[in-house]
Amino acid sequence: MTRVLLYTGKGGVGKTTSAAGTATLAALRGLRTLVLSTDAAHSLSDAFDSEVGPEPTEIDDLLFVQQINAQRKFERSWGDIQAYLRSVLHMVGVDPVEAEELTVLPGAEEVLALLEVRDHVRSGRWDVIVVDCAPTAETLRLLALPEALNWYLERIFNAERKMMRTFRPFLSRGSSIPMPDDTVFDALRRLQADLSDIRTLLAGPDASVRLVLTPEAVVVAEARRSLTRLSLYGYRVDGVVANRVFPAAGADTWRRQWVAAQRGILEEVADSFRPLPIWESPYRVCEPVGVEELAAFAVEMYGGDDPFARATDDTSLWVDRHIDTDGRTYTLTMPLPLASADELELARHGDELIITVGSYRRVLPLPAALARGVVAGARLDEGRLQVRFSPREVARPVTPEVPSGSGPLESAQELAQGLAAEYHEALTRREAAR
Repeated sequence: MTRVLLYTGKGGVGKTTSAAGTATLAALRGLRTLVLSTDAAHSLSDAFDSEVGPEPTEIDDLLFVQQINAQRKFERSWGDIQAYLRSVLHMVGVDPVEAEELTVLPGAEEVLALLEVRDHVRSGRWDVIVVDCAPTAETLRLLALPEALNWYLERIFNAERKMMRTFRPFLSRGSSIPMPDDTVFDALRRLQADLSDIRTLLAGPDASVRLVLTPEAVVVAEARRSLTRLSLYGYRVDGVVANRVFPAAGADTWRRQWVAAQRGILEEVADSFRPLPIWESPYRVCEPVGVEELAAFAVEMYGGDDPFARATDDTSLWVDRHIDTDGRTYTLTMPLPLASADELELARHGDELIITVGSYRRVLPLPAALARGVVAGARLDEGRLQVRFSPREVARPVTPEVPSGSGPLESAQELAQGLAAEYHEALTRREAAR
């Protein structure tokens, strides 16, 4: 299978250089390698000091670079939907230029860049694909988008299509606004399938994300948050690149102060991201540009490590079943490294569990065994969120167990108590009615 590596980090920390250097090293080791970018800045051509086109361009043995033409893919994937939306806006008097802008899918270019990655993986042509992602915030939104859009499409698609087939003849006669035909729904279905493919690929065992940072407190704080958010969406982070580290040898008094400050931050990085590998890259007089300098950069950064090995850690959700005094119960566990209870919120809506970390939210469809139960407790313990589900047959309110020192989740406790109390009250009314 093709190894997929995504590099992201705060703007200006050297993620493009790290991605380009890694790709160059892969080619030197005999791996057929493609490096491309989801960043609108398209800095890869500057890093390689070469002209890069919309198709993979070979700039060295086994090394190809691509600057994606997102517009072409956008028209292919979104064209039918956009054409319908433009026709609706035209009928209500919206200016054609404004209609064109209003019907552009937010984040479309970045999503379609990921579709290009999927197509390249499917082709079987590449051993390694390296993706130079946009800065961290944009990357997080981008990686959250496939699952979020897929969730909305899944909820509206079947009901909407059934309704339109039934009422289209009546609506068409009574309104001048055009009704969507099957081509529009087919386009939505294709978009849904595309988003599912992206999600499956990037959350799979052959793909991983690498965080690039510099030894600065603000940058490291953002990288810590990124690790938590990426884990929330089920993406694997398998390493951290610490870029522009000052060398200690030969430093004068003024520079020794900078070295000492960086060393303190790098110790914090090691503590925060353990057991992930931390690859350090020394500060250079000028940026590495061109194949030779990028290769030297990567060799020094990775040392004797193999940066293309598959990660062995499991970032997926799992469910444990066990028997206790309440009967058969289940515990859903999600890795959330570096998360704090203060920023974590849980909610239950029907057959879905809604997990919010800061400003990022994930909606988890619950498997049948969990959906039939009620939330009985939650805790955050050593970077893992554990949510306990008890059977609905339990007729007494359940008090969640939150071990001391694990970071109690008050919202989860209130949710569990409320659900259990509500069920107990309903059961009591039903028995009284009999």
